[in-house]
Amino acid sequence: MAAKKILFLVGDFVEDYEVMVPFQALAAVGHAVTAVCPDKKAGDTIRTAIHDFEGDQTYTEKPGHNFALNGSFDEVNADDFDALVIPGGRAPEYIRLNEKVIAIVQAFNNAGKPIAAICHGAQLLAAANVLDGKECSAYPACSPDVTAAGGTWVDIGYEAAHVDGHLVTAAAWPAHPAWIGKFLEVLGTKIEL
Repeated sequence: MAAKKILFLVGDFVEDYEVMVPFQALAAVGHAVTAVCPDKKAGDTIRTAIHDFEGDQTYTEKPGHNFALNGSFDEVNADDFDALVIPGGRAPEYIRLNEKVIAIVQAFNNAGKPIAAICHGAQLLAAANVLDGKECSAYPACSPDVTAAGGTWVDIGYEAAHVDGHLVTAAAWPAHPAWIGKFLEVLGTKIEL
C-alpha cells in the first residue's frame, strides 16, 4: 500500500470523535494526515465538542478536548494532498464562509480525489457546490443543504456509510467503522490480517 497524504479541514467546535478517531485511524495504517484550520498554524489548537445521542429530538453537546493542528492553513495547497476529510460538528457551518476553504474542497472534487465527509461536513460540500447530481449521507438536519445544492440526501441511518464515486459520507460518528472502512477502500488501502 502506498501511503497517502490526507488533509483534514477543521475548525473550533468540530465534533470530537469525528476529528480524533479518523485522524488517528488513518495515521495508524500508515497515511500522512495533516489537520488545518483557517487563521491558525501548526501547533495551535482547536476546541472540540462531543455530540451525543441521548433520546432528545437532536444531539446534545458537551465540551470536548483540545485538538492540536499539525499544519498551517496559509501553507495548504490541495495539489500536495491525495485525499480530503471533512469532520462534522459546528465547524463546517462557519469555515464554509472562508473562500480558500471552498476553493480547497472544489480542487479536490474537480481532481476526482477521495473526499470523506461526515455529519455536518455536508454543509461544506453544499457550500462548495460539489453535490450536484451526487448522493450524500449527512446528519438529517443537513438534508436541506444537500438537496438545495442539487444532491440527493441518502437516509442510511447512523451506522452505515455511502459511496458515490470519490465521495464517502455518513450521518454521524456511530458510523465510523463503516465510514472509515469505505474511505480506506476508496483510497486503495489494503489491510491484511
